[in-house]
Amino acid sequence: MFHFLKKTCAVCLIGLGLGILLVLLLPLTGWLFLIGCTIICVGLMWLAC
Repeated sequence: MFHFLKKTCAVCLIGLGLGILLVLLLPLTGWLFLIGCTIICVGLMWLAC
């Protein structure tokens, strides 16, 4: 059960990161772009373990 919950959270994190990147397709501020990339990376690492 916990493993399923972990995967669900990871997918949500990746979705959130992609959403941030899509909203900021033309990123006016670099730090928001970095936050989006970081969220996606964290989500992918979460899925991997």
